[in-house]
This record gives sequence, C-alpha cells and structure tokens, in this order.
Amino acid sequence: MNIIDIHTHIIPPNLPDYSKVYNRDGYINLKKNKDEAEMEVFGQNFRTIKCNCWDPVQKIKDYALLDGSKQVLSPVPILFYYWAPKKEAEETSKFINDYTAKVVGDYPNHFYGLGTVPMQNIKSAINEAERCKKNGLIGLEIGSNVNGKNLSEPEFHDFFMAIEDMDMCLFVHPWNMMGMSNMKKYWLPWLVGMPAETSRAICSMIFSGVFEKFKNLRVAFAHGGGNFPFTIDRISHGYHSRPDLCAIDNPFDPKKYLGNFFVDSLVHSKEVLNYLISVLGEHSLVVGSDYPFPLGEKKPGQVVYDNSFLSSETKEKILYKNARTWLGLD
Repeated sequence: MNIIDIHTHIIPPNLPDYSKVYNRDGYINLKKNKDEAEMEVFGQNFRTIKCNCWDPVQKIKDYALLDGSKQVLSPVPILFYYWAPKKEAEETSKFINDYTAKVVGDYPNHFYGLGTVPMQNIKSAINEAERCKKNGLIGLEIGSNVNGKNLSEPEFHDFFMAIEDMDMCLFVHPWNMMGMSNMKKYWLPWLVGMPAETSRAICSMIFSGVFEKFKNLRVAFAHGGGNFPFTIDRISHGYHSRPDLCAIDNPFDPKKYLGNFFVDSLVHSKEVLNYLISVLGEHSLVVGSDYPFPLGEKKPGQVVYDNSFLSSETKEKILYKNARTWLGLD
C-alpha cells in the first residue's frame, strides 16, 4: 500500500562539533559508536540515537515492508539553532540542508526532503529557502516558536509570503516547549508540552490572520495538531465571548480555518484519528510517524490502514494522496 510519511527525521552523521568551531555552547555534538551515537549538548547526553537516524540505506530497509512508501525527511528539531548568531545559523543550516539534499538526490525513489532555515533573521531564512529549493528540497520544517516569539508576529509575514511564492510546503514541529523548566520530571515536556506547543502555533497563525493573508500557504502540523482539535470549541467560544482580546488581528471565527491546514496522523489510536477526521475533514490528515524516535508510530500508517471505520477511499487520501497535495506534487 502506498504511503507518504511526512514526519521522519534525519541528522548528518558527520555533523561538526560546532561548539568547538564557534567556541559557543548549545550546539549538538555527535559521539558515534558503531551503529549508535550520543547526541550531546552542554556536555550532557540529550538522546541516544541509532544509525537509522542518519543512514538512508537503513531507513530504506526499515520501510521495506511498506511497498511504494516514501519518507519526507526533516531535521531533528534540536538542530533549530534559532538562538545562534546570524552567520553561525546560516552556516549550520546550509550544512544540515546539504546532507538532506544529498540523501534525496541519491535515493529519489524513497525520499523527499525538508530544509531548516535561520528564522531569527528573515532575510537569511528566505535566502536559505531559495537555496533549498534549488538543491531539490521540497519544503521547510520550522519550529512552533522562534526564541519565544509566536508565529503570529508580523516579522514572519515576509517569510510566509516568500514560501507561498516559492510554492514550498511548511512543516511546523514543536520545540523549545513553553514551561519546560517547570516540568522536567516524568518526560512531561514531550507528553504535555509538545501538544500544547503545537496548539500554540496553530492558534497564533489563525488569530493573526496568516491563513487569511496567505491563502495558498500549505502548512502541516505535527502530532495530530496537538491539543488544538480537542479545544477548538473552547477557542471558538473565546473568540465570540472576548473578541476584544481574540479578534484584534483577524475578524473571523477560528473554525473558518478548519480544513485550511494539514495535521499528521500521529495520535496513537484509531478513535482519536476518527475524531480528527470529524473535526478537520479527511482531506486534512496525512501520515506522520516521527520515525525513528520512541514516541513515534512503530509501523508508519498503521493507525490508518488497520482502521475498519475508514473507507478505502479515505485511507488512500490519508496514506498518500493528501500528502501529495501538501507537498505540491499534484
């Protein structure tokens, strides 16, 4: 069964130790040991990864049972170096994107690629986006916020306009989750913070009028849209009860934009997936597995193709047809 998995991650295996290169802490350093590597930041282990995080051959093997499948590769979000000085962020983005582009170029039948751009400087971000497109990357992955700034900020509008004009897609992934310092225990930033962070990004773009101003912008959000689909009625009620607070930049009910963006299927149960379809519409769902990380779906798309509640036509839309629309292939 054809599958396009829009949410898979990659990291260059030969990533320079930028903390030494720039004499600045905060960059990721890979300490490789055969088929594994320690991702270190500030001298501490952030995560242990396996070769399927960087090796395209292993990635292809892991998807071998999914006939006709393709992975959309995007950088591991901790590689969003939005906090770095402009020149350093430009150089690191280029290095990461060049590796992703090489993998896509070497294995075009298996991968599409998304780049990362230095969002702390919009001119640099647009320049790197243009370079990404020339090098065969089909879209970009950006964070749910930029150094604490919401995606509603007017300074990002030129970026959204440029991406729309370039006909590139955007994948918004939670990172630098709000409240992380207050909930370090129990892995709560990933279990609680990420869903809230994704909803923050969606609401910011809706209330600021991004989807109204840039009607051809193709945006997908990770992890089923986080909390947003389950709180849309509260969000809409807030708009109606306090327009003086909610409708200051966009006069329309947030529900108007249901169906104007995509969310991935990474919700871990068919019941939740069916609810998402009822809220957002079957044309808004795409497969996303978060491969190769532990919070991801072990069998990409299983929550879709094992779902007896869905028709074969709906399954085809979610498994690959909607992704083709988001990627701009149709």
